[in-house]
Amino acid sequence: MRERLCSKVACAREAVSTLTYDYGDKMAALGPLGIAADPHAHDLCAIHTDRLSVPQGWVVVRHETLRA
Repeated sequence: MRERLCSKVACAREAVSTLTYDYGDKMAALGPLGIAADPHAHDLCAIHTDRLSVPQGWVVVRHETLRA
């Protein structure tokens, strides 16, 4: 299986999360890396996941994986 890279321009780090947007609800959903690449989603590395910011008035929903 080929590793997926961060969607940010000029970033060659391995992706660890997937970001999707719901423009109508002004919401961004960030969760674990999706099973398959989706052309409507953005895969992000750990650094860009931590630095994520959205426009003022938007909500970020972070789906965390369960930790033992």
